[in-house]
Amino acid sequence: MDIRRRNNVTVTGRADGPVVMLAHGFGCDQNMWRLVVPALAENYRLVLFDYVGSGKADPSAWDERRYSSLEGYARDVLQVCEEFDLRDVAFVGHSVSAMVGVLATAKAPERISRLVMVAPSPCYIDDEGYRGGFSAEDIDELLESLESNYLGWSAAMAPVIMGNADRPELGQELTASFCATDPDMARVFARTTFLSDSRQDLKTVTVPTLVLECRQDVIAPREVGAYVRDTIPGSRLVTLEATGHCPQLSAPQATARAIVDFMSAA
Repeated sequence: MDIRRRNNVTVTGRADGPVVMLAHGFGCDQNMWRLVVPALAENYRLVLFDYVGSGKADPSAWDERRYSSLEGYARDVLQVCEEFDLRDVAFVGHSVSAMVGVLATAKAPERISRLVMVAPSPCYIDDEGYRGGFSAEDIDELLESLESNYLGWSAAMAPVIMGNADRPELGQELTASFCATDPDMARVFARTTFLSDSRQDLKTVTVPTLVLECRQDVIAPREVGAYVRDTIPGSRLVTLEATGHCPQLSAPQATARAIVDFMSAA
């Protein structure tokens, strides 16, 4: 299958610039990066895509067994890299995609040479000595609600995830993005996301890494950002003056500036 069509790949920016791959999170697509793209396009070659099951990716490529694991999403990333012969890539992953980037880097270090983890969480469920932000019962309830009424769940949860109650248009956009996702595919991605535990995988990261967190985020609390920084040797944690789980929408200039600063220093 044509990877460009399968994953709705977009290549833009400076043709001879360093490669930056922008990867979206659960319930989203590459459009979530549109406010960051202009600030990066002048100096970087940008590669955007949609995971199978999201956005405008080819739905015929969907395989529930493959996408029931984060490894399946990492395969999407690496197949895009192979198709376009991308090397020395800076992988920018939002939310669950930050962990997808960790897995992809471990599998193909010749392709991905640095990571930017935007609002990451290696495990959403609290554990002894670890605060993920949710109890196991919280996650069970979230998934049960999502699976029984996906559209209703999306309308209720998207504004909470986005935060910024004073800017309701942001929550409305995330709601629309969630609702545009096929419910059956979204259920699989949600289980893969919220039940994953990638804490051990963080220890495999050896490339330069930037962790971006928001000062208030109901999905990835501040303790998680500190945990990721402390677990990945040499990583840098930057707290954005932003609230909510999607700073590429709520604070695009600060998000882009942090990425550029990291790229310049790495």
